Amino acid sequence: MISIKVLGPGCDNCKMVEFNARTAVESMKIEAQIEKVTEQFEIRKWNIFSTPGLVINGRVVCAGRIPEVAEIAIWLTDELKKPQ
Repeated sequence: MISIKVLGPGCDNCKMVEFNARTAVESMKIEAQIEKVTEQFEIRKWNIFSTPGLVINGRVVCAGRIPEVAEIAIWLTDELKKPQ
């Protein structure tokens, strides 16, 4: 199962990143756990300079902008291709 974290305080941009991630997961019909990380202390651990941030399987793939659904789908596809 793929682990997805949305980093941010819960603003509209963060909500849009979460929505786009959920849309990508649903359209690809894959299993993923999506977690919202809103605590500043936890966000700082990911070493990003602006939110929202998106982490897939422990790797920051995007920060400071809202990625499109298609872009998230590409990252998810790349993740699925990795050997388990």
